[in-house]
Amino acid sequence: MRALRAPFLPLLARQWQYQGSSSSGLRSGCCGCHLCGETRGLAAAASAWWWSRWCAGTRGFVTSAEAKGEMESTMKGIRGDGAPCVLDMDDAATVGGGVEDTYGEDRATEEQLVTPWTVTVASGYNLLRDPRYNKGLAFTEKERETHYLRGLLPPTVISQELQERKIMQNIRQYQLPLQRYMAMMDLQEGNERLFYKLLIDNVEELLPIVYTPTVGEACQKYGSIFSRPQGLYISLKEKGKILEVLKNWPERSIQVIVVTDGERILGLGDLGCQGMGIPVGKLSLYTALGGVRPSSCLPITLDVGTNNEQLLNDEFYIGLRQRRATGQEYADFLHEFMSAVKQNYGEKVLIQFEDFANHNAFDLLARYGTTHLVFNDDIQGTASVVLAGLVAALKLVGGTLAEHTYLFLGAGEAGTGIAELIALEMSRQTETPIEECRKKIWLVDSKGLIVSTRKESLQHFKKPWAHEHEHVDNLLDAVNAIKPTVLIGTSGKGQTFTQEVVEAISSFNEMPIILALSNPTSQAECTAEQAYTWSKGRAVFATGSPFDPVEYNGKIHVPGQANNAYIFPGFGLGVVMSGAIRVHDDMLLAASEALAQQVTQENFDKGLIYPPFSNIRKISAHIAANVAAKAYELGLASRRPRPKDLVKYAESCMYSPIYRNYR
Repeated sequence: MRALRAPFLPLLARQWQYQGSSSSGLRSGCCGCHLCGETRGLAAAASAWWWSRWCAGTRGFVTSAEAKGEMESTMKGIRGDGAPCVLDMDDAATVGGGVEDTYGEDRATEEQLVTPWTVTVASGYNLLRDPRYNKGLAFTEKERETHYLRGLLPPTVISQELQERKIMQNIRQYQLPLQRYMAMMDLQEGNERLFYKLLIDNVEELLPIVYTPTVGEACQKYGSIFSRPQGLYISLKEKGKILEVLKNWPERSIQVIVVTDGERILGLGDLGCQGMGIPVGKLSLYTALGGVRPSSCLPITLDVGTNNEQLLNDEFYIGLRQRRATGQEYADFLHEFMSAVKQNYGEKVLIQFEDFANHNAFDLLARYGTTHLVFNDDIQGTASVVLAGLVAALKLVGGTLAEHTYLFLGAGEAGTGIAELIALEMSRQTETPIEECRKKIWLVDSKGLIVSTRKESLQHFKKPWAHEHEHVDNLLDAVNAIKPTVLIGTSGKGQTFTQEVVEAISSFNEMPIILALSNPTSQAECTAEQAYTWSKGRAVFATGSPFDPVEYNGKIHVPGQANNAYIFPGFGLGVVMSGAIRVHDDMLLAASEALAQQVTQENFDKGLIYPPFSNIRKISAHIAANVAAKAYELGLASRRPRPKDLVKYAESCMYSPIYRNYR
């Protein structure tokens, strides 16, 4: 045990010398020798503290946020310098029921000095290799002296803004989107704050790079481009030990987990373990767009095998080389994971299910919705963003939700999730039973229109949409039979909104609402140019992936993007900052309402039904406030007292990528 204790003494003696310089260049209060009596006293106290933490830990040193705070408190008492410290923060500087801002990540703590913690105070070469604290050439002269960076950096000192301009210039020189993606991931692993500063300030340009559509290609080639692991990989090999695996993650104050099993990645199918690109990308957006701290985010891939033969035979594949687990084996594995997450991180960690196959997605949401804080972005997030677009579109085409007729191509997670939320909002507005509202909504799957004569053979989540009607084989016939005013594509199959389909819906609607939502771009049901051309410029159009503006008959049409990134970052922040313990459908409706309210008349004049992404942080703050307000109203919020101004509180809680000054 003495051998374990010894290495910390000289290291801490070096780190915790008094700050400040004398004319001789030595630190004040020190003779210049690292083993002087005063410094030895600091080291002895620090070493004693580490020794106590070793004895208290069950698996070695306790390095949780609580332990770091305890060390900070000990050293603050020893220094006696009255300097501000992360322990001095008030409630305004915390989020999620009072979780301490240990690393100084929130906007509310921008002016506060922070200590660059790893296991000890980070310095020298290790500080440059720590993405949370690394500032590259932006380290000041004082910081270079204090943290032993002399000689490890070129002598110039530059600003974060200049770094940002240089990186963007370099990224724009890459010809392929995947190259840009890899450059962004390298930056995230090397300098976290600069990565998020870049993404926040250039969101419209970089969003398609760090997420859809480029992330789809990245997942397909993840084994080939893999260099450093991000997040946790929990495979069937860890069955029975998942709690131990979770404890291997260095952070303890986790507030948001995005988890996938890789079975249905975007519209690309089973990508197995290589689906990790999705949780990593989603959580980058939770931080950049919603302001959730990166230290409180955890991406997880559950590797239960893959049925993708191409991956199983790929020498660079990084996952288990076996067929997918199913049935009871799969259910038991997921249950162990969910139980371990709750045991390790508590009741208030938001677990977002991402890109699970239909048959598992609905079951997981139903099974754990009442026992855990869970959210499925494919079902609930997509539904919320589409509902917001429809509410906004009504200001262009007129009428209420209940006065329109809806036809979906695709009856999976996204299609049925959107349909259900539309029916729920329709029911709320009209005070009509939801069963009656569902009759305004029709779905087409691979076998044709979903009708009552097919009910016995339908999956359970499709049965509420089986209405009385004769059998219809294809989408075009369904359009002509149902005569919808709104056509929504969630099929995951490109070019299924053919010219005949678009011309048909345009023939009986002055302004048809057409939403081609499937991702990535190659899987969109139609392009923006096709929609505007075939509808003679009359369509109110939006897609899931970005498309360029289209000129038709001398008028510029700007397609909206019904991207889930409008909803889930702000939704997550609202859940976290209110300390919500469950997700309720009314919270999704609140998010939709807040998003629809952000569409301005200027946006409508361009035919847009969504606001520009350039304002996404402001939008997310309003969504978070609406979601939090609904959580308080429903009695699901645990953070007390309720902040007076939820929008201002949301803004103060948001992660700030500005470099911090180090002691």
